[in-house]
Amino acid sequence: MLLFALGFMLVILQPSTGQFPRVCANVQSLRSKECCPPWDGDGSPCGELSNRGSCQNILLSQAPLGPQFPFSGVDDREDWPSVFYNRTCRCEGNFMGFSCGDCKFGFSGLNCTERQVKTRRNIFQLTTSEKNKFLAYLNLAKSIPSQDYVIATGTYTQMNNGSNPMFRDINVYDLFVWMHYYASRDTLLGGSNVWRDIDFAHEAPGFLPWHRAFLLMWERQIQRITGDENFTIPYWDWRDAEDCEVCNDEYMGGRHPTNPNLLSPASIFSSWQVICTRSEEYNSQQALCSATSEGPIRRNPGNNDKSRTPRLPSSADVEFCLSLTQYESGPMDKMANYSFRNTLEGFADPQTAISNPAQSGLHNALHIYMNGSMSQVQGSANDPIFVLHHAFVDSIFERWLRRHRPMLEVYPAANAPIGHNRENYMVPFIPLYRNGEFFKPSRELGYDYEYLQEPALQSFQDFLTPYLQQARQIWAWLVGAAVFGGIVTAVLTGLIRACQKKKGGTSSEIQPLLIESEDYNNVTYQSNF
Repeated sequence: MLLFALGFMLVILQPSTGQFPRVCANVQSLRSKECCPPWDGDGSPCGELSNRGSCQNILLSQAPLGPQFPFSGVDDREDWPSVFYNRTCRCEGNFMGFSCGDCKFGFSGLNCTERQVKTRRNIFQLTTSEKNKFLAYLNLAKSIPSQDYVIATGTYTQMNNGSNPMFRDINVYDLFVWMHYYASRDTLLGGSNVWRDIDFAHEAPGFLPWHRAFLLMWERQIQRITGDENFTIPYWDWRDAEDCEVCNDEYMGGRHPTNPNLLSPASIFSSWQVICTRSEEYNSQQALCSATSEGPIRRNPGNNDKSRTPRLPSSADVEFCLSLTQYESGPMDKMANYSFRNTLEGFADPQTAISNPAQSGLHNALHIYMNGSMSQVQGSANDPIFVLHHAFVDSIFERWLRRHRPMLEVYPAANAPIGHNRENYMVPFIPLYRNGEFFKPSRELGYDYEYLQEPALQSFQDFLTPYLQQARQIWAWLVGAAVFGGIVTAVLTGLIRACQKKKGGTSSEIQPLLIESEDYNNVTYQSNF
């Protein structure tokens, strides 16, 4: 009944975040390379008449890239999104969206001036009603077509440089599956040739910011299609788990009674069809995933290759990872040592932080453990456990940010693998987001995690943080100023004493009144912070 009722709420759909805006998936937009749709509120491009934004040339980062991708001009994702569009809406203030019709993450209200922080909760802390609502929302997203976005079914070259648009509709849930595929797919080089060592969302510094943005967009899309503005993604805390605790029919689907690779018929997810799982087929055809159905979700948790992933991650693994002080290191890819990002992603040993791609730790361990749709990168988001898993990975990222309080400059500005420098735009999001925009505490983006909340302390820390960051930037200047001030004070003190000796003293009758003796004991020193 809940799902039936939600189906009538499509009327509340508004512009959101995703891939190719439907209003820009046409010959005129592709040939002009401009995607600046009108805002519904005033009918002007980017809401310019209401000072929400304006149509501007895209400013691409010129910082050098790492050596992992030795080509240029062969992949539509290079210098995203310039192959498709070089002019988009640049929004002002707290406005956001491909037409500047939305509020930035963490803001709401008619003029996007109201700050908000929502709480993501442990899925096992949800009431039965809340949990059932979450499952119904997932199922609804799988059945409702995206009103604002379409996906590309061909490359820009295959579209005859925009003269023959190749796009198709897609449901809301699969839109995000497709975006995850598109960011991680291989480069098509023509003939039967592909380049596999490329990924705009994994194996490099952007892994954590990219998935943080991805989850925020997914969360907002669910809020939109359901009308539930308070919805947040729950997380599964898998530390020290002995098995897949969410793999039952009450939650994300149990095991099929006769086929261990499939889901129980009693689960709503058993009827779901996956997309974008046949990468070798796409490569051989030099084609993109067209989002056609490719069979049911596959999952056989625990029956994975134990030599690669012997167990699920432990609390000790997470704590060691959090102790690492470097966000990124060395080549900034899956061979990086002592890198927090690479260790959390799972390419480095969670007990030594030494790269070992033959093993799968932390984030990667969960994907391999599921032994099915989640275990193949490009199609992993087909399994709804994906969002629970990545919400918890994001919470570990958040713990690291709070513990180490890195400045933005800690995120690499140059020489990272293609698409992963700080100022690179994230593939394939439109509106545009830079990697560095999500290298910040979650509360600044409008959300928190239930198990990380310490209200009084957090409020105090939030107040102090900007001042501490400024102090760290100018500490050398402050020390120099203090030394100089001390020297000046000493010189002046010496001169004053010399003058006093010359005058031979000052009578008590002309000394300044410091304090009345009878009031002395009534004086109190107060410090108001």
